[in-house]
Amino acid sequence: MQKLKVGMLLFPELTVLDFTGPYDVFVKAPCFEVVIIGETTDVIRAEGGLLLQPQVALANCPQLDIIFVPGGRGVNALLTNPVVLQFLRDQAVKAKYVTSVCTGALVLAAAGLLDGFKATTHWRSLELLRMFGVEAVEERVVRDRSRITGGGVTAGIDFGLVLTALIGGDEAAKIIQLQLEYNPAPPFRAGSPHTAGLPVLQKTKELTGLMLETRKKIIRQLLQDRAPSAAGPS
Repeated sequence: MQKLKVGMLLFPELTVLDFTGPYDVFVKAPCFEVVIIGETTDVIRAEGGLLLQPQVALANCPQLDIIFVPGGRGVNALLTNPVVLQFLRDQAVKAKYVTSVCTGALVLAAAGLLDGFKATTHWRSLELLRMFGVEAVEERVVRDRSRITGGGVTAGIDFGLVLTALIGGDEAAKIIQLQLEYNPAPPFRAGSPHTAGLPVLQKTKELTGLMLETRKKIIRQLLQDRAPSAAGPS
């Protein structure tokens, strides 16, 4: 079986599970070759301080079959990072699939790679995705042609299994699911804004409010900078 090359992006202040959920699926799948990429090969500090290191710098990255972008606090910087955004655009021309988990979808949208596609992201960021004109769907995994996006954080495992089934077949994905003992039985029904209950939902919104407003400002400025002048060229 010919392996598809999956480029998984690392960047400072990423959410670790956004990355490691799909990673643990992909490295067990015989249909994938995983390449860990970063703007450089310097060690990066993820949310919480965990140190991670890319294998390949973007400038030296081969053509990828699948591009993957996780999310996290560090997405704020990526939204206006011309090197990363141009790399994603260039790779997307020949890639079979362009993918993300959680707020990684905002980076794809900032690169213009979700224009005309349905996509999902973390429930708290769906409105941010819509600011880019993307048809945001509140689902665990959304596939629209060559775009496959996962919801927030833990949805990365679901996303990884969906992509594995698409490329390697259902049985391969099921074997990996069993190897991971991915059989969710959470102690609370608080994993969705629809089931968490009002007090938990309100507190969560309070805790994430500053990040949301910061990202709104970044996106508004980004969209404003892109917009042609109303007066037109002089």
